[in-house]
Amino acid sequence: MRAADALGFWLGALRGHRSRSLMLLLAIAIGVVAVNLLTGLGAGARAFVLNEFALLGRDILIVFPGRKETTGRMPPLTGLTPHALTLQDMQAVSRLPGIRRVAPQQAGQMEVIAGNRNREVLTLGTTRDFFAIRQLTVLQGQPLPALDPEQAEAVCVIGGKLRRELFGTRPALGEWLRAGDRRFRVIGILAERGESLGMDFAEMLIIPVASAQALFNSEGLSRVFVEVQGPGSLERGKRLIGAALKERHEGEEDITLVSQDSLLGAFDQILAVLTLAVAGIGAISLLVAGILIMNVTWIAVSQRSAEIGLLKAIGVTAAQLRLLFLGEAALLALSGALAGLLLAETLLWLGRLAFDVPLYAPWWARAGAVLLALGTALLFAWLPAARAAALEPVTALRPPGAH
Repeated sequence: MRAADALGFWLGALRGHRSRSLMLLLAIAIGVVAVNLLTGLGAGARAFVLNEFALLGRDILIVFPGRKETTGRMPPLTGLTPHALTLQDMQAVSRLPGIRRVAPQQAGQMEVIAGNRNREVLTLGTTRDFFAIRQLTVLQGQPLPALDPEQAEAVCVIGGKLRRELFGTRPALGEWLRAGDRRFRVIGILAERGESLGMDFAEMLIIPVASAQALFNSEGLSRVFVEVQGPGSLERGKRLIGAALKERHEGEEDITLVSQDSLLGAFDQILAVLTLAVAGIGAISLLVAGILIMNVTWIAVSQRSAEIGLLKAIGVTAAQLRLLFLGEAALLALSGALAGLLLAETLLWLGRLAFDVPLYAPWWARAGAVLLALGTALLFAWLPAARAAALEPVTALRPPGAH
């Protein structure tokens, strides 16, 4: 049998049963969409997190007040936890061997006023080293001065978006603004860089940490950033910091130490669960599609027994007949898989437009979904195809009810 004849047989069968073919295509497409869409979301989320922490650097440790195990969640941004981190703790960490630089963070929401304009913004208290650790670039002016951490000074650095909202087209450097009951002089404007670790520096007011503590009437720090000599010093740094702060806190282990690798490790665990969910959803969808293909092929064999008998009578072998039915199932599977791929890619493309996240299904998910759909179709179509191939021409051509 020529390939053109086989193709004509397949297309004729699909056209002759459009609703049935559409149902099978939809079942297969749903399974392929599930696999590609969810793996695309997982891969995109992982790429987003990697990008976030690439800005932070692999040689950075973050010290949070409170134990993650006891709070059940990551300590909040503003440092309102049962255990406090202090400037004295930060200074003790800075004296440890292998530590390059440290920077505190004290943060809270504050109304900022400049002239007749006002805005509620995240106000962050820190030191000059924070700019180097978080890789912040000052577009105009200068970063915070190199002060003793316990020395307050009425200066600030603001984000580019906050500058536009408070000062419009007027120059902001050297101007004064009010945050709470205190005034600060603008000495620097940050370059645009987008959000990082949930913080949008374009809308932020940065002041000396001692000024922030006075402004918020709180000595507790929300976190301390620690830069070690290199990624190879992270584990040693964790041990030294943990021991030093445990000694300062009267033997209590009341801090949480986090690094890029530990956060990514936790995220990978979540991604592994997501991958299992994807596999389960895809397998169930394709299993349903396979069962539908088998049932429909059984029905097709029964309905087309006369056609089968005629084919065998003109010399089509059992192997060729089996291939005809398997080819029909394979054509359905490939068509459904391609439709599912197209739909999944469209949804991921819309996701990339709506959210600034690189949502791309990995190549192995695309290839695996197509191969799984094809394999499932062939597996479930094998028995009906074998039954069709086993029919004798005389039996197949006999009218229904005839003996």
